[in-house]
Amino acid sequence: MSLAAGEAVAAKTQGTFGVGGVLLDQRGNVLKSLHNMVVRDGLIFDPTAHGERQLIDWYFAERARGAALPDPHELTIVTSLDPCAMCAGAILAAGFKVVVAADDAKAGIDHDASARFSALPAALRERAAAAFCYPAVRGSAGYARAARGSAPPAFFIGKTINEATQALCSLALEATSDKVQQVLHQDVPQASLLDPATLSNGHPIVRKLKSLYPNALSWRGAPQAPDATLAPYLQAAMEQDRRQGGDGDCSALLDAFGNLLLVTPGRRHRSAILTPFMECTRQYAQLRYQLLLGADAATEEAVHRYLGHPKHGTFIWAKGPDGSAASMMNLGAYGSTMEGPLPASNPRQLQFILARMNEDDLAQMCAAMPPLYSRTIGISPRQVADADLIAALLTPGTGPAGLSPAKLTPTCSHPESSAIGRLPF
Repeated sequence: MSLAAGEAVAAKTQGTFGVGGVLLDQRGNVLKSLHNMVVRDGLIFDPTAHGERQLIDWYFAERARGAALPDPHELTIVTSLDPCAMCAGAILAAGFKVVVAADDAKAGIDHDASARFSALPAALRERAAAAFCYPAVRGSAGYARAARGSAPPAFFIGKTINEATQALCSLALEATSDKVQQVLHQDVPQASLLDPATLSNGHPIVRKLKSLYPNALSWRGAPQAPDATLAPYLQAAMEQDRRQGGDGDCSALLDAFGNLLLVTPGRRHRSAILTPFMECTRQYAQLRYQLLLGADAATEEAVHRYLGHPKHGTFIWAKGPDGSAASMMNLGAYGSTMEGPLPASNPRQLQFILARMNEDDLAQMCAAMPPLYSRTIGISPRQVADADLIAALLTPGTGPAGLSPAKLTPTCSHPESSAIGRLPF
């Protein structure tokens, strides 16, 4: 816990959320320690770069390189803060155990400190109860608590957390939240955005965007209202997702003007948590980060006005949530991307095409999420209104635009080969 707290302090020094974590093997040896990297160099770097998510991706990256690491169920993540919905979903999807220091009443998956995990779909609660451990904190001040959740790993049996360490974990987050929120909300309002489709193909923003997704700005529809002509772009990514270990899903981002900016498949063959939406929100954030890093004032203004915050656009998921751990992770990552109330003018910011659970169950699942997601942000995925778009994805083929998916330039199969992908987890 002291190591995790030290990572949280390092995160505070970096200017991001003060949260850290450590990955331990089955004997309690430290394999890796990491801290939150949502903000880097005073800029939004990656809304999904929480400590736990990074540790999980590090694990799968090392396995892919041939490292002889134990299976996830033999490993334990020690984290300074109760995992958010995204990280809790990632932990359950990948199969790790977790030991938690500080509680989090806003975004923590056990936000009510009951260890009932009512914020999760019913099918996941028993799994969480067996994987999430909240050791006792000894002391007499407000940070003390009784043990709850699962039994700890064998090397932690009989141990408690020192109250001073617990306090450090809590205070590291409290000391950073307000400053990080200022960074997260420094984007321009929707009325100040400019249409990137008016830029020339040689403009640095367009060239950078197309280096990430060659078909960027090749499609335009009514804002917030995708129609069937978008289908070929989605179908191409869905086919690629199947080739890369997924179930034929993808995620797209449209801007406030209805331009298609990005379509991503997942990379589940490389990591259990590299779903299409995780790829989509990370890649867009890191695209903006690279354009803004070291930029002069004019370039900075151009990036903010032509590549606005995604809350003013629309995320499109080919397949809607289904109550799985991966879906909880995706919804949590969406919340981390929004990081505040949705604009009143854009209640359909998150849309899906193919429904995988009925409308009432989906609404109940979102309403049960921790307060940050259910109350502050008000996460409410909606199915697209265009019946022809739904029908196009239900029936594989060329789609109504007459454009075969095979004729589209695919998204990068290995984003790590691009400038975006070379950024560390």
